[in-house]
Amino acid sequence: MSEWSPKRFWKDTRVADEGGRFTVLLDDKPIRTPAKAALHMPTRAMAEAVAAEWEAQGERIVPDSMPVTRSANSAIDKVMVQKPEVVAMLAEYGGTDLLSYRADGPEELVQRQAAAWDPYLDWAADRFDARLAVTGGVMPVAQDNAALERLAAPLGELDAFELTAAHDLIAMSGSLVLGLAVIEGRAAAAPIWDISRVDELWQAEVWGRDEEAEETAARKRGDFLHAERFLQLARNA
Repeated sequence: MSEWSPKRFWKDTRVADEGGRFTVLLDDKPIRTPAKAALHMPTRAMAEAVAAEWEAQGERIVPDSMPVTRSANSAIDKVMVQKPEVVAMLAEYGGTDLLSYRADGPEELVQRQAAAWDPYLDWAADRFDARLAVTGGVMPVAQDNAALERLAAPLGELDAFELTAAHDLIAMSGSLVLGLAVIEGRAAAAPIWDISRVDELWQAEVWGRDEEAEETAARKRGDFLHAERFLQLARNA
């Protein structure tokens, strides 16, 4: 038996400009977030994407088919009301950044990590004057506090919608540096996702493919690429 889902209750879907903030109207009634806040979005492009998701619904509403709506809701209900805490949480990824922790062996994996990750550590050092230390194995390595502060500084300049995208780009990659690379336009999300999975891809080559793991990875990759799209929608006035 399929899970219950609400029926479509509207006919007309359109975008409305409310003084430079954009919302979506369903039969002239504005959409609200799960917390009952007004769904005011920063750009027409984002509002049009949300409207397209609602217009595409059939007889039943399928929330999983509306990722832009879901992210916009999160930006308003979760991130906007606690932005300093979100910034602080994401900044902590710099202290345990994926790129700082390298394998001791085998040599092929060591070389792959260096080839994929060193250019982004170099970029962070040039872009933010923040050079992260690197260590082999899993023992913690201390990072320079001033460097971590400089890496975190761009996060405070993001609005709630951009920060919502940043959350997934950083948390899902396990790297503040890689997340910033997408946020700053250094690289697209697709190659960054592969760079964040150097270890997993190497293990699959050595031990063989796992269908379940690949399905999970594909879902996560889709979410990661969505975060990049949501970031672009937040900036596309």
